[in-house]
Amino acid sequence: MSDNKGARLMLDALPTASSLIAYRGYDSDWFRAKLQGRGIERYIPSCRSRKVPYTYDKSAYRERHKVENLFAKLKDWRRVATRYDRCAHTFFSAICIAATIIFWL
Repeated sequence: MSDNKGARLMLDALPTASSLIAYRGYDSDWFRAKLQGRGIERYIPSCRSRKVPYTYDKSAYRERHKVENLFAKLKDWRRVATRYDRCAHTFFSAICIAATIIFWL
């Protein structure tokens, strides 16, 4: 499965960053070229079907699980997972409260 359609939409909305950690679904030549043009270091493993795989820093890529774990913990909060709040600022406040309690405990 490929996320190239989502990547095209997301690319212009990316904030200024020095690196991007992504999974194999974002492994495409045009996406890598755009990131390199913006000066963003890429940590994207190559697809298994690539004949000449790209190299990447595996230790930096392993840090991706921390972000995945954060989203998993936030989804334990029913209000955040189902997005009951209509306003974006109220939803963001619920995320902040949940994140505070998650990290406090």
